[in-house]
Amino acid sequence: MRLNRRSFLQTAVGVSCCAAAPGHAGDRSAKPTLAQLDQAAGAPVLKAELFTSPVRIKSIELLTDKKNHFVRTRSADGAEGIALTNGRAKYLHPILKQLVIPYFVGKDARQLDALLDGVYVHNSNYKLSGVGFWCCVAWVEFSILDLLGKIARKPVGDLLGEVIRREVPIYVASGNRDTTPEQEVAILAQHIERTGAKAVKFKVGGRMSNNADSMPGRTEGMARLVRKALGDKVTIYADANGSYDAPKGIEIGKLLQDNGINMFEEPCPFDWLEETKEVADALEIPVAGGEQETSLRRFRWMIHNNAVQIAQPDLHYNGGFIRAARIARMAAQAGMTIVPHMSGEGTGCIDVLEFASFIPNMGPFQEYKGDIEQIGAWYDPPLRLKDGAINVPTGPGLGIVADLLRNAKPV
Repeated sequence: MRLNRRSFLQTAVGVSCCAAAPGHAGDRSAKPTLAQLDQAAGAPVLKAELFTSPVRIKSIELLTDKKNHFVRTRSADGAEGIALTNGRAKYLHPILKQLVIPYFVGKDARQLDALLDGVYVHNSNYKLSGVGFWCCVAWVEFSILDLLGKIARKPVGDLLGEVIRREVPIYVASGNRDTTPEQEVAILAQHIERTGAKAVKFKVGGRMSNNADSMPGRTEGMARLVRKALGDKVTIYADANGSYDAPKGIEIGKLLQDNGINMFEEPCPFDWLEETKEVADALEIPVAGGEQETSLRRFRWMIHNNAVQIAQPDLHYNGGFIRAARIARMAAQAGMTIVPHMSGEGTGCIDVLEFASFIPNMGPFQEYKGDIEQIGAWYDPPLRLKDGAINVPTGPGLGIVADLLRNAKPV
């Protein structure tokens, strides 16, 4: 499926993003003002009115079964919520336990929007701002949302908005950089056959490599071969992981767009915002970015200046569902779509599904890595990958019904 920048945005945003925030969502003829972006991001996300009395947080603890790490939140009334980390808790746990958890204990979970802002400044935590800090906040937020969902008997999507999707189409991401173009297109074809996915993503460049390729000629070979090999019915994305400066990013971007690639992800290092904008301004292919970004203000800059056309907050790295929803609302003001980066061992893909369930301006496909057959049985109803789409959990909170903590012990 060959989509240029305009058709990608029209297809993905469609008629639904008007629900995300007031303003002209989807209208590219008028650049949103900073005041409009601030208004969109500042509106409450959690529907606190669902809870008629305070939900006091009694305890939050980190547990592990030696394979996974979990955060468990308990309320004073005995409700419980659990969430999986993305695997980084094995070395981030001092930040979680010493700087993040104590702030939330004793607070009213109904004030979660404000608590996410408060923990940032508490005890000068902003001095640690970055992926390490915001991952810890995200895990606490996930577990609190699970607790609140169980109290309200509603899935996360109905706590933070309105569930508008019951299933989500996926794209399969290949992380390979050590394959030849011929080997890689064969692997991508196998992914399509195995999952029924209508979209795939492959790697270009060498990863934060100062213009170097992972092997001589690989990127150029992939760009010229992949569309011919997979045909016009498949949507194809390319991910550079910050491999290029602006001139090289423009060169590679033009090669990708000339060969029918549909999205160019992170052409420049993630914090090179002006260079990323320079690449985006020179191309017709939509440019995506933001997976490593933890600052809502920098997302605001990217959206306001059209430095990317697709915003990619990571639900773990960026601090959770609520902060990512704020980014989605700002993006909707500019007619931009959201295609979150996926991190998280085990349930990372499910986090994205649940986010996609209530965000109107999601892109047409969301990232899938892993084995849904292994974790799908944790949910009720069980999750299934069929014809390139996965059903969204419908149970309360995060929807996990399996006893994941039966062998877990405190860290």
